[in-house]
Amino acid sequence: MSLTDDTHYMSLALQLAERGLYSTHPNPRVGCVVVRDGEVVGQGWHRCAGEPHAEVNALNEAGDRAQGATAYVTLEPCSHHGQTPPCADALIDAGVARVVIAVTDTNPEVAGQGVAGLEQAGIEVVSGILEKPARELNNGFLRRMQGGRPWCRVKMAASLDGRTAMASGESQWITGPQARSDVQRLRARSAAIITGAGTVRADNPSLTVRPEELGDIGHKALPVAEPLRVVLDRNLTTPPDAKVITGSGQAVVVTTEDAIDATKAQLLRDNGAEVITVEPDERGQPHLRAVVDELANRQINEVLVEAGPALAGAALQSGIVDEFWLYQAPTILGSNARPMAALSLDTMAQQHRMAVMDRRIIGGDQRIILQPQH
Repeated sequence: MSLTDDTHYMSLALQLAERGLYSTHPNPRVGCVVVRDGEVVGQGWHRCAGEPHAEVNALNEAGDRAQGATAYVTLEPCSHHGQTPPCADALIDAGVARVVIAVTDTNPEVAGQGVAGLEQAGIEVVSGILEKPARELNNGFLRRMQGGRPWCRVKMAASLDGRTAMASGESQWITGPQARSDVQRLRARSAAIITGAGTVRADNPSLTVRPEELGDIGHKALPVAEPLRVVLDRNLTTPPDAKVITGSGQAVVVTTEDAIDATKAQLLRDNGAEVITVEPDERGQPHLRAVVDELANRQINEVLVEAGPALAGAALQSGIVDEFWLYQAPTILGSNARPMAALSLDTMAQQHRMAVMDRRIIGGDQRIILQPQH
């Protein structure tokens, strides 16, 4: 097949993979298309951890028509026994003649072994077709499999003059309903949400997901798991009956090793929260790199920070931020309102420069996705 054909069918496989955007955690989102004689004979995507992988679902649909076909897979087929058998073996057993892969797997248990097994079986393998969007779909998983931290996004809603709340703390609502629905989709794809105790005390947010606002990507057929809610709280001032503690899903309150208060911790545990300690940073607050390392150990691929200016600023200062999602409303809140990020900067050399990756209008607001230029 031509490069144009390979790109076309891989784009179909990526669309299938996106159906698992909210449901595959901690596994990657993967799609597969089986093509024979210019006809799509099988399609599949990974729905949930523990269920068959994309390749198996596509091969089951293709049946005998997979013999001599080309399989397009968005991630290198696995070569190890986990909760399901190796997908590389399934492709070999089905008799496919060619496998086109978007991105190779960074999981040490795979990492080229899937490709090697296919080639040893006499199957032609092509890699790197639409690699960039395939990598972006699973950037947290791919990094974590290399022993790294989760992919971390900071979300802020702000006015044209960069303000996130009035001086009193009043902030509902700066942006419109379409932007808030978009935030629901961002929450749903995140396996954990980090916030600060100050935000919990001021706003009492639930930080849960409203499935009815997620659109049509896969969620109607699958339950949407609630993200792990992580509250950074050195002095354990989070009310035990706060929504973030008592809501559906699991909450973790993080304090520091030198500041744990056993009585307050027990009250939070009695209401269903887990209380853990990490090392403090130079401000005496829970060290953000230690927090994200802990989340990586819990197989968290993507993290969303939803907090006030203090934590947003600390996240940027710590270097853990991979993307900054700014929802900007066409309004002005004035100089007395609160800023987006509390950063003590004195010179232009200290500025946090960002690159604009995407900009679009959502309802009456604009959404800008930026990447810090570390």
